[in-house]
This record gives sequence, structure tokens and C-alpha cells, in this order.
Amino acid sequence: MCHDPVINTGLVKKVEILEMSRRAKFAVVTLWVALILGAMAAMAAIAPAGVSRAAAPPSYRQADTTARYRLDSSQSKFFAHGLRGGLLWFKGHEHLVAAREFSGEAQLNSVSLAASSLQLTVQTDSMAETSDAFTEPQKQIINKELREIVLEPAKYPEIVFRSSSVSGKSLGTGQYDLKIAGALTLHGVTRPIVIPAKVTVSGSDLRAVGEFSIDRSDFNVKATSAFHGMVRVRKKVKFTFDIVGHRV
Repeated sequence: MCHDPVINTGLVKKVEILEMSRRAKFAVVTLWVALILGAMAAMAAIAPAGVSRAAAPPSYRQADTTARYRLDSSQSKFFAHGLRGGLLWFKGHEHLVAAREFSGEAQLNSVSLAASSLQLTVQTDSMAETSDAFTEPQKQIINKELREIVLEPAKYPEIVFRSSSVSGKSLGTGQYDLKIAGALTLHGVTRPIVIPAKVTVSGSDLRAVGEFSIDRSDFNVKATSAFHGMVRVRKKVKFTFDIVGHRV
């Protein structure tokens, strides 16, 4: 003889009520989350007048607009001009000493020129007389004294310039008139200088043209003196440059 199981209807109703309560609480929480997310989206969509919603902090914007250029000595010109008086066949001619090997990097920020910079390193033993006023034997004499008396590359293998500040203005169409202040280290002596430069950006290339002068005595640089003092370089030495860099 079979008997049907006895079902406690009161217990079943309690379980059903608890389940309904749990689902109701879950629905309420879900509704609140949806309302909060919607409010956040609405606030993001409403930006104050004149403010871009995609605008990044100034530091990021400057970084995004800074272009880096690696200097290319093979396409550049960097000369030291030494006017001088002297005797014999050197008299009246000007030294034109070229820096044939150098490296470095220029950074140009088109939004904030003050965020731009320049670093340049010249290999001292690459500097040589190039003036057509001298014969090859004369150039050999001058270059020997450049190495042994003037520049002494064995002691001072590099000439280094590092900028500390950049100022100037944009001339439009990728052209800038800049003043690059920094420290020049030459012959073991570091002095502050300012280099004026006209900078042009075209495609992925940068070109800087300008000139500046130093007093060689400020850097303890001796005079070029072929034939043991018959030729003397004046204290003021002028540098001219036409430097090309490629964007990296």
C-alpha cells in the first residue's frame, strides 16, 4: 500500500518568498548601477564651453609635439674661421677648419619652443684645415699643429655643446628664429654661450644655419702657429654651421 509524501506547504511558501526577496534586491542593485553609469556618461558628454573632451594635460601635449632629429655630419657643414696676421706665405690668409665628424640630436617642439633642445658632440681629431688658400704641404703643417698644439685630441677627444634653454619665435611655414643657450666644453673648459640659429623643417628633415663666436683664450686654446710662431690666430674665432638632421 503506497502513501503520498507529505508536503509542508508552509515551508515551500517561505522558500518562495525568500527567493523573490533575493531577486528583488538584485534588481534594485542592478538599477542603481545602471543609473550611476548613465549619470557618469552624461557628465562626460557635457564639457564646459571651449574645453575639448579629448584634451590631454599640457605635459602630454608638449611631448606629442616634440620631434627628434638625429644630426647628420655627412650632409652638414661646420667650420671654424681663424683670422690672423703673420709672416711669409701664410700672411693674409684665413684658416677654415672643418669639423668632419660630429653627432648629436635636436629636439624641436612646435607648440612650446622652450621645450626644444640641442646636444652636439664633435670628434676633435676630425677637425682639419680645408681652405683652398693653402697648398697640401701647408695644410699638413697646420693640421699637425692643430693636433699637437691647439686642440690636443689625445687629451680632449671631444668638443661638446649641451643646451640649457631655447627661446625664439616661429616665422611660419616650418621656419623658426631661435637662440640656443647652453654650455660649450672645449679643451677641457666649459663656458656658457648663446647660439643664434635659423631653423627650417621640411618633411622629415631639419636644417639649422647660423654663426657664433668665442674668445679662444676663454678656453685656454693656444694660437695656431706654423713655423713656431710666425703665424698667429687672433683671439676671436668665428664658427659657421649648416647642419642637417633627420627625424627619428
